[in-house]
Amino acid sequence: MDYRADYAKELRTNMTDAEHLLWRHLRACRLNQQKFRRQQPIGRYIVDFVNFKARLIIEADGGQHNESATDQKRDSWLQSQGFQILRFWNNDILQNTEAVLQTIWNTLETIQKNEP
Repeated sequence: MDYRADYAKELRTNMTDAEHLLWRHLRACRLNQQKFRRQQPIGRYIVDFVNFKARLIIEADGGQHNESATDQKRDSWLQSQGFQILRFWNNDILQNTEAVLQTIWNTLETIQKNEP
C-alpha cells in the first residue's frame, strides 16, 4: 500500500485539538454545503483539509510550521496544481473559531462567484 495513504490514516487517527474542532464544522457538508476531506494525499503531500470542487486547502498549523523553505515549496506546488491555501494557527482555530469559519465561508463564496 502507498505509504502516504498509511500516513494519512495515521494523521486522521491522531488529529490535534484544533483539527478536531475544525473537522466538526467542516465534515458532512456542514459549512456552506461544501464537501471537505481530511488528511488527504495530494501529489507527494498530505493536506489537513481539502475541498476538491472549490480547489481549496485548509491547513491548521501548530508551532512546527514557521514558513520554512519546505512549506513554501509545498505551497508553491499545490498552488501550481490550482489550489488556494488558507492557513490558520491552531490557537486561532481554538480561540477564534467563528472568525476562522467566517474566513473559510467568505473564501468559498468568492470562489463560487468566480466560477464560470
